[in-house]
Amino acid sequence: MNLPNDPIILLSYINTKLRDEYSSLDELCKGLCVSKEDIEKKLLSAGFVYSEEKNSFK
Repeated sequence: MNLPNDPIILLSYINTKLRDEYSSLDELCKGLCVSKEDIEKKLLSAGFVYSEEKNSFK
Protein backbone atom coordinates (compact mmCIF):
# COMPACT_ATOMS: atom_id res chain seq x y z
CA MET A 1 0.00 0.00 0.00
CA ASN A 2 1.21 3.50 -0.79
CA LEU A 3 1.03 5.76 2.23
CA PRO A 4 0.91 9.56 2.02
CA ASN A 5 4.39 11.10 1.81
CA ASP A 6 3.52 14.32 3.63
CA PRO A 7 4.04 13.71 7.36
CA ILE A 8 0.98 15.73 8.42
CA ILE A 9 -1.32 13.90 6.01
CA LEU A 10 0.30 10.60 7.05
CA LEU A 11 -0.33 11.48 10.71
CA SER A 12 -4.00 12.10 10.05
CA TYR A 13 -4.35 8.94 7.97
CA ILE A 14 -2.59 6.67 10.49
CA ASN A 15 -4.35 8.10 13.54
CA THR A 16 -7.73 7.72 11.83
CA LYS A 17 -6.98 4.09 10.98
CA LEU A 18 -5.78 3.46 14.55
CA ARG A 19 -8.91 5.05 16.01
CA ASP A 20 -11.42 3.38 13.68
CA GLU A 21 -9.95 0.04 12.61
CA TYR A 22 -6.86 -1.14 14.51
CA SER A 23 -6.13 -1.66 18.20
CA SER A 24 -2.37 -1.20 17.82
CA LEU A 25 0.31 0.08 15.46
CA ASP A 26 1.53 -3.50 14.96
CA GLU A 27 -1.93 -4.63 13.84
CA LEU A 28 -2.22 -1.65 11.48
CA CYS A 29 1.15 -2.42 9.89
CA LYS A 30 0.27 -6.08 9.48
CA GLY A 31 -3.16 -5.27 8.06
CA LEU A 32 -1.85 -2.70 5.58
CA CYS A 33 1.38 -4.59 4.80
CA VAL A 34 3.54 -1.59 5.66
CA SER A 35 6.73 -1.21 7.68
CA LYS A 36 6.30 -0.03 11.25
CA GLU A 37 9.82 1.41 11.15
CA ASP A 38 9.04 3.46 8.03
CA ILE A 39 5.92 4.96 9.59
CA GLU A 40 7.66 5.76 12.86
CA LYS A 41 10.65 7.27 11.04
CA LYS A 42 8.51 9.51 8.81
CA LEU A 43 6.38 10.72 11.68
CA LEU A 44 9.32 11.19 14.03
CA SER A 45 10.90 13.47 11.42
CA ALA A 46 7.92 15.77 11.98
CA GLY A 47 8.10 15.42 15.77
CA PHE A 48 5.40 12.78 16.31
CA VAL A 49 5.85 9.63 18.39
CA TYR A 50 3.53 6.68 18.93
CA SER A 51 1.83 6.21 22.29
CA GLU A 52 0.75 2.63 22.93
CA GLU A 53 -1.41 3.84 25.81
CA LYS A 54 -3.39 6.20 23.56
CA ASN A 55 -2.95 4.12 20.38
CA SER A 56 -2.07 7.22 18.40
CA PHE A 57 0.79 9.45 17.32
CA LYS A 58 1.17 12.73 19.17
